[in-house]
Amino acid sequence: MAKIIVEICQNHNGSRDTVREMVKAAAQNGADIVKMQSIWSADVPKRERFEEGEVHSSGIRTAIKRPHAPEVERLSKLDLTLDDHQFFIDTCHEFGVTPMTTIFSRHRIKEVAGPKVPGKWIKVASYDCASYPMLRELAEYFDNFIISTGATYDDEIRKTAELMKSLGKRFIFLHCVTSYPNALENCHLSRMEWLRQFTPEVGWSDHTKVKDNGIVAAKVALALGADYIERHFTILAEDQTKDGPVSITPAMLRELSEFRALSKNEQIRRLDAEHPGWRVAVGTPVREMGHTELLNRDYYRGRFASPDGKGGWLYNWEEHGQGN
Repeated sequence: MAKIIVEICQNHNGSRDTVREMVKAAAQNGADIVKMQSIWSADVPKRERFEEGEVHSSGIRTAIKRPHAPEVERLSKLDLTLDDHQFFIDTCHEFGVTPMTTIFSRHRIKEVAGPKVPGKWIKVASYDCASYPMLRELAEYFDNFIISTGATYDDEIRKTAELMKSLGKRFIFLHCVTSYPNALENCHLSRMEWLRQFTPEVGWSDHTKVKDNGIVAAKVALALGADYIERHFTILAEDQTKDGPVSITPAMLRELSEFRALSKNEQIRRLDAEHPGWRVAVGTPVREMGHTELLNRDYYRGRFASPDGKGGWLYNWEEHGQGN
């Protein structure tokens, strides 16, 4: 049966009580894995081109506007300590789900890997799918990788697969469209089969807007054979967290969990009856990244970095000595 990963992301608002209630609700409604994010606001470098953004003379935007100071201030309220990480792991153990995290800066790998995580699972964000130095460093501490492939070129995905095989690590590729929120017609879920040439287990990381599409895209992915589904998850009102619009509720999680237990024929029958336009989400296995995805790749691939020891930054894709 397919596994469901719920991403608590920043929906905890920095509260341990909320973390605990989220893990509990996830476990009670069918989640197999609960994932947090190992983010530190101190790891956000200032990059001048994003202070005001950039627009070409033609009127086409070439860089998003995301000023450094407000972003650091926002994230500082969400910083979790290593003790918070252990609290999260212990809470997952208490409620019988597998804990997992995403590490966003290389210099945090060793300290985050310190707490004993069952199975040594790690999630790699889309923007680090092609961060080969980071992947090698993660492989020193983790054995099982779930790697999102959004905003990553095909040749980069191929190289990542080769690297993971050479490292002797189990890895799962998740198809992902890095648009927040994503639209149903832009899901291209048939790309999961393209990814299956590299690894027998594949899945879908879903950022469709809940208010518009509910959990339709995740259901379609299951009907198409996804081995893993990842969705943002919240127990708070949609407007109480930044990721609220793309986060499913406990009731939606329960519905998704029940849907995965159906036969493929029954899944298709229900989709046809309840969401007759669902095939728009199938798309094509090979596609060009859209303008929004390219803008997001430009910003988020480099949103976090590590001190290079010389007063500059070492990005996740750079070899040591290349920092600036």
